[in-house]
Amino acid sequence: MKKIVVVLLVVALLMAFCGSAIAVKPEGTGIKEGVLKYSSKHFLSGQPLTLGYDIFGYNYNAHMFNGFYANAYLGGDGFEPYTGDTETYLLANPDAEDHWTWEYRDIKLMMKWNDAWLSNMDRDSDGLLDRHYGFDSYIGSGAWLTNHEVHYNEAGEVVYESFCKIIAPPTDAYKDGGFWYSADGVEIGPVIWGAFAIIQDVADGEAIYNSPLRSGLGNW
Repeated sequence: MKKIVVVLLVVALLMAFCGSAIAVKPEGTGIKEGVLKYSSKHFLSGQPLTLGYDIFGYNYNAHMFNGFYANAYLGGDGFEPYTGDTETYLLANPDAEDHWTWEYRDIKLMMKWNDAWLSNMDRDSDGLLDRHYGFDSYIGSGAWLTNHEVHYNEAGEVVYESFCKIIAPPTDAYKDGGFWYSADGVEIGPVIWGAFAIIQDVADGEAIYNSPLRSGLGNW
């Protein structure tokens, strides 16, 4: 009888906790509703975001990208997706050769991120997927991204492979000499894109960098 009472008490506490969490979760518009669209500068401008992978390799609902490196950026700059055939693509998109990603076009890239980095919802009613929702900037938002690259030679053989974890530093972190540091002076990781830090970098299976503070994503 005592065991049953204890179990019921635990269940009640969990329900109370989950209920309160659900109550404060902001409502918004999801991708599956079919009203969120690509931005005005995107190649797919005006078209609704859809569940699953799009033609560039983005699965916004699942917080993933899987495709050619260039396609992670070409669409947002108005170019159609690169298919792997350089000659044919440039005939139809000659300006793509001047795009900053062009020299990396054949690298295969897989990215994963959390909701703070790029959400699959619009909660502020601006018609776009939220970034660092509830925060003025990425700093302190808990946002993270993983970046996995595979480089091939002309024969299709893997010649280089890398993996890194990137996080948004906490609000009390500071930058010094190209690195982010915690409030008590412990190194977080190298600065990347101004507002982010690399906490782990692996190349061809060997660790190039691990944050002296912590290199796991869950603790951020």
